[in-house]
Amino acid sequence: MSLFARERVRPRTPDQLRAMRVAGLLVGQTLEMLRAQVRAGVTTGQLDALAEDFIRSGGGIPNFQLVPGYVNTLCTSVNDEIVHGIPGDRVLRDGDLLSIDCGAEVDGWNGDSAITLVVGGDEAGDPAAVRLSEITRRSLWAGLAALRPGGDLNDIGGAVEDSIRADARADGVAYGIVEDYTGHGIGEHMHLPPNVPNYRVRGRVPQTPTGATLAIEPMVTLGDQANHVLDDDWTVVTDDGAPAAHWEHSVALTEHGIWVLTALDGGEAELTARGAPFGPLV
Repeated sequence: MSLFARERVRPRTPDQLRAMRVAGLLVGQTLEMLRAQVRAGVTTGQLDALAEDFIRSGGGIPNFQLVPGYVNTLCTSVNDEIVHGIPGDRVLRDGDLLSIDCGAEVDGWNGDSAITLVVGGDEAGDPAAVRLSEITRRSLWAGLAALRPGGDLNDIGGAVEDSIRADARADGVAYGIVEDYTGHGIGEHMHLPPNVPNYRVRGRVPQTPTGATLAIEPMVTLGDQANHVLDDDWTVVTDDGAPAAHWEHSVALTEHGIWVLTALDGGEAELTARGAPFGPLV
């Protein structure tokens, strides 16, 4: 069976995109707040509490809490944890590679974004892990910049894959592109069809019309991408214990170009540096 079956990308109206920007901006602001709070000695549970308070104070609802069975505001994945790490009493240490995934719903519209950073700053981390985060971030922006009206999801997945493969060749490292977890549509719910793979797929794939809203989220490992879920039924870890990085943005394709809904500047700096059309709605 096709990965997509009969899935398609549902276009949104300009007013709906503006509403999604409100939710996306709150998510982006939450992640920026958390950056300043990440340090050795802080627990992932403390970060989660800060995020919930920030989102609710900003008029939003932590939309991860709307996922059946999940009670936290964030996913906090450390070192070999790829995604869906559960916040709790884990104490962060200098050099830990921490991925923070965050989402919020405002007035029925959703935003979703993730960052990866080194506890204590890049100078405290393993240079290979620091580089892993950077090549993952670069691949995210390559995918975002490839979004175009009349295109399809292979434009995005192909750009993500090509960026990672090029960096792998340059670095002489066999980076792993996680295949089991993908991006997704986003709108009235955080997770909507279609899946948005971070690699090319065969066969017909959904097109990307003007008004498309997607969450693009490459996850890359420093070893083999093979993974498994821990006994908590959420946390996904690498089989070989190698570190992983995760970056994500929610994005809209407007009549003017690309608008990164969860980026504080809407994606202007990164998109224009890549020659891609920056297209916010006023």
